[in-house]
Amino acid sequence: MESGKSSGVDGQRFAIGGRVVDADDPQLQDLLAQAYEAPGRPRCLCVAGGVEMYVAFHRHFQIKRMPETGDRHHPACPSYEPGPAMSGLGELVGEAVVQLDPARVELHVDFPWARVPGRPGMGREPAEPSEVGRTRRRMSLRALMHFLFERAGFNHWSPAMAGKRNQAVLHKYLMQAAEAIQVKGEPLSRRLYVPEAFSETAKAEQAERRRARLSVLQPHDGRQPLAVVLGEFKGWESAPAGARIWIRHMPDAPLLADARTWARVQRGFAPLFEALDSDGGRGLRLMLAALIRARREHTYEIDLASLMLTSEEWIPLEGVHEAPLVRALVAQGRRFIKPLRYDARSVAGFANAILLDVGAEPVDLHVVSGFMGEAEQGAKRRAFESARARSWLWLPGEAMPVLPDPSTRLTAGAAACRPHAGPTTVRPNPAGRGPD
Repeated sequence: MESGKSSGVDGQRFAIGGRVVDADDPQLQDLLAQAYEAPGRPRCLCVAGGVEMYVAFHRHFQIKRMPETGDRHHPACPSYEPGPAMSGLGELVGEAVVQLDPARVELHVDFPWARVPGRPGMGREPAEPSEVGRTRRRMSLRALMHFLFERAGFNHWSPAMAGKRNQAVLHKYLMQAAEAIQVKGEPLSRRLYVPEAFSETAKAEQAERRRARLSVLQPHDGRQPLAVVLGEFKGWESAPAGARIWIRHMPDAPLLADARTWARVQRGFAPLFEALDSDGGRGLRLMLAALIRARREHTYEIDLASLMLTSEEWIPLEGVHEAPLVRALVAQGRRFIKPLRYDARSVAGFANAILLDVGAEPVDLHVVSGFMGEAEQGAKRRAFESARARSWLWLPGEAMPVLPDPSTRLTAGAAACRPHAGPTTVRPNPAGRGPD
């Protein structure tokens, strides 16, 4: 998948039109403008021979990764991305996720963009169908949220990002990612609202922009259009016939839900709500993706909802058991990627994080929760044993093993990554800070 990474990344070098330039070269924009019209492609020089890139224009020229080439880059390169099979995305590529061209992707989702009052969502199947075909995969609302976070780069971390993620950044990059995504024949950005960073002095202007964005919900031709609100869950309170749900940075526009819908959300996502109040809930966030419709003018009701736990830095988490690992990686200044579940039935086969600052081959980091069932724990251990040549395992009830040192080039099967015995899974090594 295309990464959405821009050209302004320190340390990256490109071959463009016969010249080699750094990502921060002051002439880069001029060279990209020339390459935008030229038949050849720039190359990222992170590995011998380079990797083809392409030039896009979004307010300024950007050099981006070609689709399906992420794992050809060096792990330390900002354009590196593990193959889709390393996360739940692999089950969706080619069916629910279709690459239209290097810059655009089409998503096939399992929810509609409109409701027709009084009409059931699915029609009755004819007694004698005219044709029968294989059922194609469709992406859930949760998977759409994961895809947006991955396209916007929020499942990536490097030390240079410390202190730079906030609501304004979240709004900017999620909306920018949505512009290159097609859903049901239109850009997702037309149906997505991510709150701006709230400003008391500009709240009237922000409210007007929100109403303009959500004007797509105006009923027409007997249909009720739908849109997605994606923001951080703040809390809820009882309301007549249901609940009033508050999103951070939307203090003047709560979402409404009828009693049955909100009860189903609370049951279905009970572990995530509980996580915020748990002993390990420090610094956790809960993101809400809500498919909404207009109950009346500027009054929005939830039709469908999904929730996702994240770290304080908006790095998606599968559960509280991953939070200590992500906190340690951030605190130690490491470079890593967090694989996402999408619609996979189990995440046991995926690494909990992939460490990128340890040489030419990444290291898979696996965490086994003591609250996993026996089958899940067994699947996680098998994933560790069958992973790429290097991986790391944290078992329940043990102190976190020391992470592989970023300055050490580990060999396949080295004890520093894959011990053969003992209560810990990594030989003690001093933790180091990866390159910025």
